[in-house]
Amino acid sequence: MKDVAVILAAAGKSSRFNDPYQKKVFASVHGKPVWQYSAQLFSDHLRIAQIIMTISPEDKEMVQEKFAGNLTMLGVEVVLGGEERCDSIRNALEKLRPEIQWVAIHDAARPCLSRQSLNQVIEEATRHGAAILGTPIRSTVKRVDASRNQIVETVSRDGLWQAQTPQVFRASDLKKGYSAMKGKPTDDASVIEALGIPIRVVEGSETNMKITTKDDLRTVEGFLKAPAKTRDNPFF
Repeated sequence: MKDVAVILAAAGKSSRFNDPYQKKVFASVHGKPVWQYSAQLFSDHLRIAQIIMTISPEDKEMVQEKFAGNLTMLGVEVVLGGEERCDSIRNALEKLRPEIQWVAIHDAARPCLSRQSLNQVIEEATRHGAAILGTPIRSTVKRVDASRNQIVETVSRDGLWQAQTPQVFRASDLKKGYSAMKGKPTDDASVIEALGIPIRVVEGSETNMKITTKDDLRTVEGFLKAPAKTRDNPFF
């Protein structure tokens, strides 16, 4: 049953990517733009009925000129984003088809999502109502006084996880959460948490990293290297 929509978040400013000519989601990795890796995985999934990518209004002309063919081939609809990420997601929610029961929201800057992780988080959400990918924090965590770059305390890492995407929720819950939203949440799980809905966490992979800097892009290039497009390669 095709009952899942994907919102691919690609409307960010990429300020820390430090490239005046292109944003991180449009950078090329082995001949393909970053966003296309995940979009391809979603396009091939048996339960995904709709893919919506949010982009900044300033990127509209460039995206149409460079990627119109790719978008059509993968069945990706483009929606203009807003000032903040939460505004972009709200815009995308307005475009959901009536048959959509579940929504998976994924950072377009995470091109190394595996098919196994995608399947697991969708299945967990379907069973329990809401689920995200995440990884437990394994390094020692320090709280630092930013004004002095001085350690204030060592924070226990017990029970601390780093959230990843996709984050999968009922479409009706997301719409309700965004209608009642206050402030500017940094991820969609926060919106669902505010409704009091329990969210399961599925352990993802360290390779499902979000590109923020040029160094991250180089790391991702290594993850996505050959052998490409083989049955045993989780990235295709």
